[in-house]
Amino acid sequence: MKKIAKKLITLTGVVFLLGITSCDTEEFLKVDHYSILDANQMFKSDEDAKAGLVGCYDMMLPVTETNGDWGIKPNLFIGGHPTMDTQATGWDKDWNTQNWNPGSPELLSGWKHAYKAITRCNDFLAGLEEAENITPSLKTSLDGQARSIRAFFYMWLAKAFGRVPMLETGENYINTPAKARAETYQEMWEFIIEDLKVAVDELEWEPLDGEYGRCTKGFALSYLGEAYMWMAFRAPDKANENYTLAAAALKQVIESGRYELNPSFTTLWDPGAVWTKECIWETVLDEGSQWNSWSNLTDAHTWHTYFTACPSVGGWGTLYLSWEWWSCYEPGDKRRDASACTGAVKNIQPEWKSATNYGYNPYLQQSLTVPDSLNTHYHFYMNGEAAPSIWSLKTWRTCRADWAAMWGPQQIYYKRYANVLFDYAECLFNLNGPDDATAWSYIDQIRERAWGNLEVGKKESLTATYLPYYQQLAQFYDEPVPEEYPLPFNETTVDVPDAKTYYTQLQADKGYSSPVWLVALGMERRKEFNTEWCLAQDLFRSGFLEDHINTNYPKGVGYPNTDPKVQDVWQTHRNFDFDPRKMDMPIPTDELLKNPLCDQNDAYK
Repeated sequence: MKKIAKKLITLTGVVFLLGITSCDTEEFLKVDHYSILDANQMFKSDEDAKAGLVGCYDMMLPVTETNGDWGIKPNLFIGGHPTMDTQATGWDKDWNTQNWNPGSPELLSGWKHAYKAITRCNDFLAGLEEAENITPSLKTSLDGQARSIRAFFYMWLAKAFGRVPMLETGENYINTPAKARAETYQEMWEFIIEDLKVAVDELEWEPLDGEYGRCTKGFALSYLGEAYMWMAFRAPDKANENYTLAAAALKQVIESGRYELNPSFTTLWDPGAVWTKECIWETVLDEGSQWNSWSNLTDAHTWHTYFTACPSVGGWGTLYLSWEWWSCYEPGDKRRDASACTGAVKNIQPEWKSATNYGYNPYLQQSLTVPDSLNTHYHFYMNGEAAPSIWSLKTWRTCRADWAAMWGPQQIYYKRYANVLFDYAECLFNLNGPDDATAWSYIDQIRERAWGNLEVGKKESLTATYLPYYQQLAQFYDEPVPEEYPLPFNETTVDVPDAKTYYTQLQADKGYSSPVWLVALGMERRKEFNTEWCLAQDLFRSGFLEDHINTNYPKGVGYPNTDPKVQDVWQTHRNFDFDPRKMDMPIPTDELLKNPLCDQNDAYK
């Protein structure tokens, strides 16, 4: 793999990930940002065609026309909140109670953004097909990349809304203002699968021109495997056939040797390295060209810090994490402390009190205890409402939520190698039964990393890569400069409980109705992918989401989420019956008004 620091593309071109961190020995390739070109100019030369495709990649980032919140709000609200492991206050709390509706602005924002991206891809593919001046090999690669981008956004729509209108090459909402939804799930997924199959054949393992941030064969195969799994879920009469196809695609990714787990789960969200071997697809946001100014705001920043930081230190309270999630980790699993920090909570159970993250953000050296004691009870009180006092360190670790720094560098993962390993294991369990040794071995492999065993012997190199950013951050905030990484790396190997044994006991203890292998996959996904936008759909497609909600968030337990003075009740209050039909989100009202051929999902009629 080429050193990513030499050629780092963040979708609209190359931008600096760090503004307060230097790169002494590496030189970033700088590429101009192009708007999408007129059709009669886009394909005059190879360079014009490459520039035109940037207009499609541009949609991986937020844009003003779709409320500028792509990458956080529609993704979190659809991929996180339905699990109840991520939570919210205000009107956002409807996303924890299945009270979303066709007028929810996050649904329309995501819908508009995805179709804007698809329209650009359709226009590009139509022009590319007719182009005569493009080098054949480049034309092939550009076609595969555009199909990959289109498949990515169609998959987001399909996972979020179920059946959606499928605009084809050359179609957009100007020349095709009305179009019915795909008649069946199978028709829709076949369209997506065909795009990805073509992309697999047209793309190489290495990104075009060595520019990471371009779609590759690994991207196409990883998403193809997932698409086949969705087809198996939506067309159960052909489930074995589709799981077999999914397993074959995912196995190619695993056996390619191109990907591997990062040695440390903890460092995955640090600015020290991006597009590592674990990354199959991500968006990299820099910290902004005017880091400490509210003026000249660009579309490339979604303010993850403000959306997800603790409100007592400047956050806006869009994202909290539940105590049910915090308590699901086994002793020794380092993923919990790498993923979140808590307030200084009175009467906390000893095993829940982190040695590094209790009332403290270790990355920002920032205390979460405030003079009026708002953080000293279970709920954090804000504007008359309460929520669990747990905040995500995946999204709030690189910059404080204060007036001195508006933006922080951010890695938003859409697919990691860990996703591929879990997906492959799921296919093997479905094909070969609950005792498939290879499937269990991949779960154990991820757990070895979770306990820190892959860090052993690598402390020096990990520290050299990931500590400098936090040293410079400390200097900026005039804090003591750390000499060690905020969370310690393992220096000796530890024993990791066998997954099959552990989850067999957990299933019996908690009374899950799912088979042991599905409990293992579901719980490991909760621990691995919290706040990564894929979790709700993975749990739903695999068949574990309803069991998870009923078992981990039993109905009628706990108090309503309104009284911060209640200190002895740690459970989330659920007063609704989980309805799996509602996991096909409602088609936005705006779409129904503008597109008379589009109808509503059954759960919302």
